[in-house]
Amino acid sequence: MNLKPGWLLLLSISAGVWSVPIDRNGDNQEVKEDVQEENADTGLYYDRYLREVIEVLETDPHFREKLQTANTEDIKNGRLSKELDLVGHNVRTRLDELKRQEVSRLRMLLKAKLDSTNTQSLQMDHASLLKQFEHLDPHNQNTFEAKDLELLISTATKDLENYDAERHEEFKRYEMLKEHERREYLKGLDQEKREKEEKRMQELKEKHRQHPKVNAPGSVAQLREVWEETDGLDPQEFNPKTFFKLHDTNEDGVLDEQELEALFTKELEKVYDPKNEEDDMMEMEEERLRMREHIMKNVDTNKDRLVSLEEFLKSTEKKEFNSPKEWETLDAKPVYTEEELQRFEAELRDKEEELKRRAETLRQEQELLKERGKALEAQKREYQQAVLEMSQRQKEQQAADGQPPAGPNGELQFQPEAHKPEDKEAKAPADHQAEGQNNLPAEPPQNLPLHT
Repeated sequence: MNLKPGWLLLLSISAGVWSVPIDRNGDNQEVKEDVQEENADTGLYYDRYLREVIEVLETDPHFREKLQTANTEDIKNGRLSKELDLVGHNVRTRLDELKRQEVSRLRMLLKAKLDSTNTQSLQMDHASLLKQFEHLDPHNQNTFEAKDLELLISTATKDLENYDAERHEEFKRYEMLKEHERREYLKGLDQEKREKEEKRMQELKEKHRQHPKVNAPGSVAQLREVWEETDGLDPQEFNPKTFFKLHDTNEDGVLDEQELEALFTKELEKVYDPKNEEDDMMEMEEERLRMREHIMKNVDTNKDRLVSLEEFLKSTEKKEFNSPKEWETLDAKPVYTEEELQRFEAELRDKEEELKRRAETLRQEQELLKERGKALEAQKREYQQAVLEMSQRQKEQQAADGQPPAGPNGELQFQPEAHKPEDKEAKAPADHQAEGQNNLPAEPPQNLPLHT
């Protein structure tokens, strides 16, 4: 996407810069530019939405023409958004779709946030919750209107202006945390080991400081070095205008912040090497940011975060261009004071205590849950024992009453009647008596005639 200077005002900051020397070899040029485009990111949480809106608007001839003639103030103040009513129907349809997708994405973010905080809401008021996002109109969630473009531009401009300050503050906290951990590590050593480790750390620090002279960014010495070592050209034939066109890699007539930061690689390599233990790559990126800000402060006269050819050529006419001071690297001056470090360490202690309290609370809750679990298990066993005893008593009562035993659900269970032992004993004598009678001689028949 080849963006015009107006849009580059919004997209000129990269969240993570991985600049590489520019290769003038045609075989590798396409690869280098692809890497640069892939890494170009504003760092804004709505970066993709911003870029897609710009890409769609760039397809409209009328809007593209207005964008080319608009100045920085027109873009910042949102006057350009009034031209949205004149774009084509297909562009408006696509913008409507992009907005609905963004609203859907924000709803998912809100839901995930609420779920993570265990906040249950049966009736979520999305319109109210969406008000916390300033880059779109939350009252109209279906169509992209002029107000949406105005909000998107103004919010992105404000956020990008604060972005460098946030990066500096983040780096300061990183450095203070590193020093805090160093001190805590030394505290855990005995005196002999501590002295030995302190000596080793001091030697590494001194080794880091022993680097070649670093030229001030934007000075003739710094630009000539790039001209000779990166571009492979004769330093005696240095020409500022040719230099500008060589490093305007997307040929949009300006040097954006990423193109500028690519110019500092040679100077940074003098101080930082990823193979060295004493060189911190986080410090290298902070150094790169400081160099870019130095250029913008001294060259970008209209403060649009872009360097035009006219601004660049005027900077080469200044006295500082030919006789600049040597660049002071981060190791020359700490980024924090001892007082700031003490406040930071106190903040860490407070957070640590809070985490301990929360951990203790969770431990107590876990113990309570275990006790409740044990109590419930005991109650369960008592209930099962009571059920068994009740069932046994019921069976015994039914047996005493001559009733069929009851099943597990209370139903009667009929079984074949068993012969009682006493019945067998009673039957046995009767059988024997009958058998004895059969063995007796038969009585003579009555009324038979007697023989004399």
